Amino acid sequence: MKQALLVCLVYLIFMLLFKSHAGLIRQTTIKDTFVIAVTTTVAFIALFALTICSRRLNFPPVYNVSLSISMIHYGTVTVSLIFFRVFVKMFYVFVSVPTSNKKNVLIYGTGETGIIVKRVIESGPRSGYQLKGFIDDNYKLQGKKVDGFPVYSQSILNKAFIESEGISVFIFAIKDISAEKKREVLESVINLGLEILDTPSFDKWLDGQLQVRQLRKVQLEDLLGREPINLDLGRIEAGLHDKRILVTGAAGSIGSEIVRQLTKFSYKQLILVDQAETPSFYLNNELEENFPDCRYKFIIGDVTNELKMDFVFKKYHPDIVFHAAAYKHVPVMEANPHEAFRVNVGGTKVVSELAIKYNAEKFVMISSDKAVNPTNIMGATKKVCELLVQAQSRRPEIKTQFVTTRFGNVLGSNGSVIPIFKKQIADGGPVTITHPDITRFFMTIPEACQLVLEAGFMGNGGEIFIFDMGKPIKILDIATKLMHLSGLVPFEDIEIIYTGLRPGEKLFEELFSENEQQLATHNPKISIARIAEADYECILPKINDTLTSIYTKTGSEVVVAMQEIVPGYTSEYAASLKG
Repeated sequence: MKQALLVCLVYLIFMLLFKSHAGLIRQTTIKDTFVIAVTTTVAFIALFALTICSRRLNFPPVYNVSLSISMIHYGTVTVSLIFFRVFVKMFYVFVSVPTSNKKNVLIYGTGETGIIVKRVIESGPRSGYQLKGFIDDNYKLQGKKVDGFPVYSQSILNKAFIESEGISVFIFAIKDISAEKKREVLESVINLGLEILDTPSFDKWLDGQLQVRQLRKVQLEDLLGREPINLDLGRIEAGLHDKRILVTGAAGSIGSEIVRQLTKFSYKQLILVDQAETPSFYLNNELEENFPDCRYKFIIGDVTNELKMDFVFKKYHPDIVFHAAAYKHVPVMEANPHEAFRVNVGGTKVVSELAIKYNAEKFVMISSDKAVNPTNIMGATKKVCELLVQAQSRRPEIKTQFVTTRFGNVLGSNGSVIPIFKKQIADGGPVTITHPDITRFFMTIPEACQLVLEAGFMGNGGEIFIFDMGKPIKILDIATKLMHLSGLVPFEDIEIIYTGLRPGEKLFEELFSENEQQLATHNPKISIARIAEADYECILPKINDTLTSIYTKTGSEVVVAMQEIVPGYTSEYAASLKG
């Protein structure tokens, strides 16, 4: 009896040490069974060593445990503990969720990630998924079985197979694959009416363990097929190290992402300026929660208020300025030319001149593809800003380097077409598109802001850096893909209505104008637009005159003033503006 208590005590001690009891029984994995085997084996070795010592050193008989009994006990305990865990797990698998209620799944990829996804599905009985097979491009695996499930070629991705097998979920589970190949695979699935899930990267797994609830729905960004950006992190780090950085429009879509990107570097302080109180509140909360070590100061202020901005520059003396504050919505600005010019041009003038006055090292302005051959007021104001910034860079005896970055639409930005489409789809339609052939350049917000940081520390000042936006995408294609991702069939489950081009809206956008020469940089995703040098002495008086008397002018007169500054700007709506 005493020996039995001794053996139980030894096993209990090692179970507590190795925590073999800690894992949830119904979610037992190979790792859990391995821990049990290690625990019982170490306990057996400890008992064996204790017995040998007892026999040689004449310990009391209670420590002299028979080797045969120890081995029988070791085998019985190991098998019993593992069997109990497996039994409970299988009970949950077959009893907790009826098979008829589970969704049939295809996993794309038989590699390590695919196997992990398969086991996660099986270990989570309440996930509601059951695997029907794998898909893999390796012809040597096709027709065989992996972990007991058949491996198919991509040719089975057709409606006949999907319907015959009752497949309702497709899980993408390959990490080492090009963005273009991933896009091709997803494009082949999107029209089949399946729920399409993607496996997150390893760094997003909870405590190194993938969970069913982490499988996310494929996003529109995954269908762009854009390769990851390779940044010159050394150049960016050197440019930002121990610097005070001012970001205007910091609570906007672009400004806030620039702030997130900046948190990765060793800056001295961030000075974040925005006039929008509520978005600033949300960004402040995000920084406190997700970036507790972020050193920043939030300031509510209008970039057109010269006294306020002078106060900010005088107090904080920023070394680097990222100027993202601007009005951006084309139809809204088309109806409000006064505010478009006052904020976009006036704000850029105020901040750029203060950057010179307080000897900032770098001024980076965010421009838009709508500044190329502008046909709308928003684009025209951005072109004026480009000319103004370039003219500032030509002023003699200044220390500030001026850089302009120009790119197209970013996916998911506030008020952009993607959130609008998602809301319309959620509401059951109709989805409104201005024209069936309208196209736009798109990139993700993080991608755009990463390139802004890289471009900010290239060149010697005065350059306009243009980002590689890939191929233009039809807005109609974006709408239909979003519908498919929501499990809807365009024109059948949800209506699409064409409303006609809005005032000032182009059918397609451009990144370079005809008179701009495209020059390469060390980064293949960034080019330089070489244009004729802007004359500061000529441009500034026109800008000042328009700003000084802006509210004494009609809307048409504001447009005419911009046409004098931007000769290529044409507006068929100027005559309709009555002030």
